[in-house]
Amino acid sequence: MSQGPHVALFVTCLVDLYRPSVGFAAVRLLERAGCRVSVPDAQTCCGQPAYNSGDRASATRLARLLVDTFGDESFDHVVAPSGSCAGMLSRHLPALLADDPAYAARADALAARCHELTAFLVDICGMDDVAARFDGRVTYHDSCSSLREGGVAAQPRQLIAGVAGLELVEAAEREACCGFGGTFCVKYPDISVAMVDRKVDAIEATGAELVLAGDLGCLLNIAGRLTRRGSACRARHVAEVLAGETAAPPLGGR
Repeated sequence: MSQGPHVALFVTCLVDLYRPSVGFAAVRLLERAGCRVSVPDAQTCCGQPAYNSGDRASATRLARLLVDTFGDESFDHVVAPSGSCAGMLSRHLPALLADDPAYAARADALAARCHELTAFLVDICGMDDVAARFDGRVTYHDSCSSLREGGVAAQPRQLIAGVAGLELVEAAEREACCGFGGTFCVKYPDISVAMVDRKVDAIEATGAELVLAGDLGCLLNIAGRLTRRGSACRARHVAEVLAGETAAPPLGGR
């Protein structure tokens, strides 16, 4: 009996600290796609906060740790339930280590094996039936990193279309930024709030009871604004709905 690809799950900081259910949902989806899944214990941050803040020294130290942790050739692929973390690994990791002779080639090889979760399930595994059900109307938010760095847009929608009972309604300006942007929302809070208010207006106009996305940073930002405005709409990571893992309260919910 042939074995499926060996996948290392990059859990991400936000999933680990705020929404472990997303990690478990990702494992379930990967196993459903026929993968063998490992979750390396030594993993930490992808280095994106340091990288975006100009702290290249810290980002480079984390990059070396990532290569040491995920560069094992027994891993056929590295998958993250986050477009921004996947983008950091696949697009920026090689640049950080390009001048390090001990890591440059290994960083290039690792970057080539890194994927965002829904893109991996569709593009690599050929998955089109997630064997899940969700009765309700949802809308989907395209995160900036997933869309612009990873070209991820059709893949989550293809998987969502296979969820029984689910109705997907597209929001206006679905590709517009939600205002999170990592440290952007801290540095420019007034601009960030204006952006997320516009995003929430578009979400509420769909009549959806749930907004889905593939990046937890965006979802935390959107969920926080939905809650503060008293909206009936809630937020979840797309992996939870695709895996049928909706026992945990939605983000911002009780």
